[in-house]
Amino acid sequence: MKYPQVWDLEIFFKGGSDSEEFKTFVKKANEMSKELNERLQQSLSLKELESFIHDLQTLMQHAREAGAFVSCLTAQDVKDEKASLWQGSVQELFTSVQNVTVGLEEKLTDLTADEWTALINTESLREIAYNLEEKKKAADEKLNPAEEKLAAALAVDGYHAWGTVYNQAVGRMQIPFEENGETKLLSAGQLQNRLNSADRKTREQAFDVSEEAWQKEAPLFTSTLNHLAGFRLKLYEARGWDHVLKEPLDINRMSEKTLNAMWEAINDNKPRFYEFMNRKAQLLGVEKLAMHDVHAPLPTEGDASISYDDACDLIIKHFNKFSPKLASFTEGALRDGWVEAEDRAGKRPGGFCTSFAVSKQSRIFMTYDGSMANVATLAHELGHAYHSHCLKTKQPLAQRYAMNVAETASTFAETIVADALVNEAKDADVKLSLLENKVNRALAFFMNIHARFLFETRFYEARKEKLVSTGELNALMEEAQREAYGNQLENYSPTFWASKLHFHITGVPFYNFPYTFGYLFSMGIYKRALEAGRSFEDDYISLLEDTASMSVEELAMKHLQADLTTKEFWQEAIDVVLADVDEFMRLTNK
Repeated sequence: MKYPQVWDLEIFFKGGSDSEEFKTFVKKANEMSKELNERLQQSLSLKELESFIHDLQTLMQHAREAGAFVSCLTAQDVKDEKASLWQGSVQELFTSVQNVTVGLEEKLTDLTADEWTALINTESLREIAYNLEEKKKAADEKLNPAEEKLAAALAVDGYHAWGTVYNQAVGRMQIPFEENGETKLLSAGQLQNRLNSADRKTREQAFDVSEEAWQKEAPLFTSTLNHLAGFRLKLYEARGWDHVLKEPLDINRMSEKTLNAMWEAINDNKPRFYEFMNRKAQLLGVEKLAMHDVHAPLPTEGDASISYDDACDLIIKHFNKFSPKLASFTEGALRDGWVEAEDRAGKRPGGFCTSFAVSKQSRIFMTYDGSMANVATLAHELGHAYHSHCLKTKQPLAQRYAMNVAETASTFAETIVADALVNEAKDADVKLSLLENKVNRALAFFMNIHARFLFETRFYEARKEKLVSTGELNALMEEAQREAYGNQLENYSPTFWASKLHFHITGVPFYNFPYTFGYLFSMGIYKRALEAGRSFEDDYISLLEDTASMSVEELAMKHLQADLTTKEFWQEAIDVVLADVDEFMRLTNK
């Protein structure tokens, strides 16, 4: 094979979860953290505070390097018990870094106005002035430093531990599935691939088996979700925050006005997508789409799969038409073993891209099955890696972009490939299938993600009052899906709250709406890129470089001259997708 399907982690630390190098690295990071905590107990001059900020950024890089390595170990082998133990150790390191950060925030709030102005105008800190402003503001809105440190310490064996329990339980799941006359035991990730099968009977079986499997495990996951939410809500209450969206909006550097404008624009346009769904149902030979049909491929003649090597070549080729720099970066990443794509048992479900901050490389995790959806996933994750690559020379704080703009680069990369494939397709059936795949991506962001957002918003409101039962969670999930999909489906997935990892992630609250933001924001950028051609490459890189240094509203105004708080920009972005809907309807009009 031209491109390895198993990633190279040895370049970071030899020996996997038994690595002595990694053990030494984590020990050194903990010593750095201890030394910084000791310095916090002293009175620091502005010069000493400047030096402290740079040393803290070095510590942050070490923690991110350790976290990335452990996330790769636990993803590639869910039965790696030593990696799971390392997960706890690294979480303690992150908590230690968080405590140092809280200490820094306290120092910043103690500065006089003149001292603060002098500090952020220091030449070596000018690049991260925005990020320091963020930290100072965050400190003003939180508990006192001692209480924040206590909350962070308790979270290791409380809040974060519940997330670990969920991951371990999912990793152990072995789900019986009848296939080719034999019963196979599938992981959650392998079963998910069956849900995307071109064969409807396989999808129906996978859907039924999935619902049954997740319902069986639901009592445990009801506990994990309730306790995760309970911890967050108690912390919010102690800080005086009464709005569950405050933290996710702050993290994503966006206003609620922008969020509302985006959802309103989407809701205005949903009827156009209902037409697409009805047409797809006709093509699949069913009266109404079921949940397991929404993202199913259209029936085509012959084998529609694509080898991993061919997928890599295809992505490089189409990236090059837009951006030679992106294409060159991608080819190097694929050849150098940055991607874990092998289809084997024991891997966790889903896909991700993680950045090794010290080594200045990324690693991509997925399970490649040869489908066009997997080609899109690979392009998507490569977009994430390129985003990190564009920021690698900046100071660590100026590399910390939020999830919503992170999804911009990934979705943009995915769109380049998807659009090029549609335009180049010679066969009418192939063109139609690719076009349908593109619109399906929009359905995921406009409906599936919307359902997640509605569910989580309502669940948190219910959790303020009491523990929420399994039955109530199922009902909330189905209600959210019915609303998000406009009651257009034959059935729904009440257990989706249990099967979706994102609801149980402790690192980021409301792991949903940033996806939709990133998708539509990238569509707005893509529209401008189409108009400008290759000359847009440097402008695009400039935009990515600013993603960690301003709010999304400021970012859009500076680089796109767009106001995100009104529906106009969002409608322009949706219009790009509606053009695909119109083309699909035209091609299937017979």
